[in-house]
Amino acid sequence: LTVSVASSSATNIVISQIYGGGGNANATYKNDFVELFNPTANAISVNGWSVQYASASGSSWSGANLSGTIESYHYYLVQLASGGTVGSALPTAQASGGMNISAASGKIALVASTTALSGTNPLGTGSIIDFVGFGTANAYEGSGPAAGAPSSNNTTSILRQNGGFTDANDNTNDFTTFSPPSPRNSASPANPPSI
Repeated sequence: LTVSVASSSATNIVISQIYGGGGNANATYKNDFVELFNPTANAISVNGWSVQYASASGSSWSGANLSGTIESYHYYLVQLASGGTVGSALPTAQASGGMNISAASGKIALVASTTALSGTNPLGTGSIIDFVGFGTANAYEGSGPAAGAPSSNNTTSILRQNGGFTDANDNTNDFTTFSPPSPRNSASPANPPSI
């Protein structure tokens, strides 16, 4: 994969892929997941960080605590709940949590804290590193939410473009839908930019 780096490139760890169809009918994978990517030239510790989720219009946030370090140009996989028994096992995850996320709509935040967020729109909270609203979410970065997976489609993920490098802080334009999902973890090949 050749990646060209533009001025709208990510400068810190980003949410690079979201999958909420885990375990449901025709699902590709047995568990939901959130994938992170480190687009920088330096390893970054995520000790004391969390990935948090709320429904599209919800104000109740649940989280998965993170630990360890994401090496430069590498991915980090967070395994979440399963809606059933359908699908393949995920690659080895670096963290896990019990949230069952929607495939179609919701809000995911990468937070430099394990304290639960509050409110329907916590954007502007100093501890938020990255934020993705998708589908009919009432909070998002930029001009609008990212597209969610089509209703009842459990074979589609939401993918940050350009291998995870695109970050114009605009969920609508930074993400695309992707089928089938392709979760990457810390053992996946490094994805350095090609300038």
